[in-house]
Amino acid sequence: MKYIVTGGAGFIGSHIVEELSRQEHETVIFDNLFSGKMENIQPFLKEGNVSFVQGSVTDLPLLKKIFEGADGIFHEGAIASVPRSIANPLATNEANVTGTLNVLDAARNCGVRKVLFASSSSVYGNTPTLPKREDMTPNPLSPYAVSKLTGEHYLKVFSEVYGLKTLSLRYFNVFGPRQDPKSEYAAVIPKFITKILNHESPTIYGDGGQTRDFTYVKDVVQANIRAMESDAEGVFNVAYCKRIDLNELATLIMDIIGITVPMLYEPARTGDVRDSLADIRRAQEAFGYAPEYTVKTGLKETIAWYRK
Repeated sequence: MKYIVTGGAGFIGSHIVEELSRQEHETVIFDNLFSGKMENIQPFLKEGNVSFVQGSVTDLPLLKKIFEGADGIFHEGAIASVPRSIANPLATNEANVTGTLNVLDAARNCGVRKVLFASSSSVYGNTPTLPKREDMTPNPLSPYAVSKLTGEHYLKVFSEVYGLKTLSLRYFNVFGPRQDPKSEYAAVIPKFITKILNHESPTIYGDGGQTRDFTYVKDVVQANIRAMESDAEGVFNVAYCKRIDLNELATLIMDIIGITVPMLYEPARTGDVRDSLADIRRAQEAFGYAPEYTVKTGLKETIAWYRK
């Protein structure tokens, strides 16, 4: 098969590329390197079946050129940050909404069989019901969450109106190797790990009692490949299906590393949800998704990567 991975030089995208390369699919990485890094994909470019094109999903003519002859699109390209979307909602809309519409239009025009979209658990917002199910009414709390929900709606419309097969995966707090800890918008796990490895105190925004359904990146890759190879369409949660609060998470990371430091607490941030937990039965039934990593086993692999 020939697959395109938008955002393929990024954290999740590069792991999808790695697995596609291992399975010997022809794979084209499409990335503008806004947050993606060449170092994430350099090992795979040595393989004869992986190539790289630098470009933006806002460039529709280029997308149409790159998508020619493709069987499927893994659309991971996005500005993936709640705080960044609050600071600059227009840039997030341009990349995440207009970019997704461009991807769908190019796929339709090029006869692509299926488009997979990286959505987010943030679309649920602070609805008190747990676990989160795909049939719940969304309640986005940030421009980022709105952009992901809009993308889901566009996929549904392109499926119904144009017959393009589409599927949205709502990721729950993905972590793993290659996640950048240096950005001010970095996710919590890479920040915690790098701070603790340096004997520094990590910062928790809020009281640390907020819970997350942390999902190891290799399970997300498994979900993507299974979903692409299936006939399933629609919206699906992708998660580990258990939750842990941030205080427990920090303690677990310190136990694995063998370093103990005090935590720093700052006021909670606008747009952050309090609790998150997924119901993954729909993905299990539709394409056999079954998480293979616990938070602890995923953290052990992740910490080993950061130690290097």
